[in-house]
Amino acid sequence: MIIDNRNDYIKYRFHRATESFEEALILAENMRWNAVVNRLYYSCFYAVIALLLKNNIETQTHDGARTQFSLCFIKSGKIDKKYGKLFSKLFDFRQKGDYGDLYDFDEATVSPLISQVKDFIKEIEKIVLE
Repeated sequence: MIIDNRNDYIKYRFHRATESFEEALILAENMRWNAVVNRLYYSCFYAVIALLLKNNIETQTHDGARTQFSLCFIKSGKIDKKYGKLFSKLFDFRQKGDYGDLYDFDEATVSPLISQVKDFIKEIEKIVLE
């Protein structure tokens, strides 16, 4: 993808969100639950980055993205607070799954997150691609 301007970059980031979600689905079929959590988190992260960029908000870190998302969209009521909770939960889960020793997720924990992330992406898409 060639990025010529800010809108192209926003679209690129949102595209990465949908790609990461598709990767999560493939990994779920193979019951790789820690990897599914990772891809679900990044799906939300890329969507949030696209949303922030769309609104001229730039961050340098994952925590910065979470903070700005919460301040500008969750606390303001523009986006339902359940999505802020989901994003934070996935951040924490990814940390445990990627960096925690002897921590393995299971289907019962991860499977319900898939539909929640799908809804999260649709919600962000309404704003980003309008």
